[in-house]
Amino acid sequence: MNKLLELIGRDASLFQEDLGKHEAEMCAIIQNGRFLVIGGAGTIGSAVVRELFRRDPKILHVVDISENNLAELVRDLRSSSGYIKGEFRTFALDCGSDVFDAMAEAHGPYDYILNFSALKHVRSESDPFTLMRMIDVNIFNTDKTLRYATESGAKKYFCVSTDKASNPVNMMGASKCIMESFLMRRSEQIPVSTARFANVAFSDGSLPFAWTQRIRKQQPIAAPNDVRRYFVTDQEGAILCLMSTFFGNNRDLFFPKLSAKLHLEKFSEIAKRYLQSIGYEAYECDSEEEARAKVSELSAQGKWPCFFFKSDTTGEKDFEEFFTDEELVDWDRFHDIGVVQANRQWDDETLNHFERYINELKTNGVWEKEELVDLFNQTLTRFNHLETGKYLDEKM
Repeated sequence: MNKLLELIGRDASLFQEDLGKHEAEMCAIIQNGRFLVIGGAGTIGSAVVRELFRRDPKILHVVDISENNLAELVRDLRSSSGYIKGEFRTFALDCGSDVFDAMAEAHGPYDYILNFSALKHVRSESDPFTLMRMIDVNIFNTDKTLRYATESGAKKYFCVSTDKASNPVNMMGASKCIMESFLMRRSEQIPVSTARFANVAFSDGSLPFAWTQRIRKQQPIAAPNDVRRYFVTDQEGAILCLMSTFFGNNRDLFFPKLSAKLHLEKFSEIAKRYLQSIGYEAYECDSEEEARAKVSELSAQGKWPCFFFKSDTTGEKDFEEFFTDEELVDWDRFHDIGVVQANRQWDDETLNHFERYINELKTNGVWEKEELVDLFNQTLTRFNHLETGKYLDEKM
């Protein structure tokens, strides 16, 4: 059994039946396609790039702000799949910049534009400045690249969303929910689709990924013991995104069906499995101080200090969901994939007001988090912001 699947409490991979039925058609599309992948060096973006690369696209261009991650992506591809007949290039660019516009003009047009660029952490709402950047990246850069896709005649635009956009309680999820509305509005001019999926197990920057860093640095690990999440692998996330890109109708939103293969897992339980997989027994400490103090002593005994705690930080649900009771879901089109169908509504004046208000705040150069939360409440009817005054940056 796949070791990563075992860590997240599963014995079978998702989407294999659906992929098998559509593999030949997917390969034909990719081999004749020109692709631009934005945010393509992150965990899911790079997984999508790997899936595209091994199916030999005509053109595959990857944009990301991280030159280090792009370099690693290239090394990974060259060391695994080698080379393709088509053109493969990477660009260390911000898709919100005028330099990106020049690159797209010089090297486009593209048949398919896939956008994985995002600020994805709940902790990013702890200050008003990072929160404003989240709005720029998650909402306005999406709308900007959508406009480019429309004007350049792309066949399809895909942008990844998040399960946290369903009945959001934090600003990150709410920003993606608003992004979905901007996406739907542009769908009158270009076919669009999206996907909501769960936490990507051990993805770059995630809590499970942080455990690997703590072990490497001889530090204790920490995790909430009351927060449950759905977990997918990076390859599963990539397949879901590509299925949505190629086989989603305009305005479709794909998500993984819940089953015995996908269920809620506690972070603390995954932490215990992870430690066991590398030869350690989890030792639960009563405080951060105790955990920090006992690393050397316990590791020599084949144990590792852990601090498991009750979550009390802003914007944390105790579970996640992929759709709301107001959304129409097609359960029959795929085996492991549910589809929220094209019944999404948006209001032009509400979206225009949102954009005007954000531009006014940035022009003035002064804003507070409370102003942005109020604006989100005006924009979304189902936003229940969970503010505790505590943030993950205050924890180990």
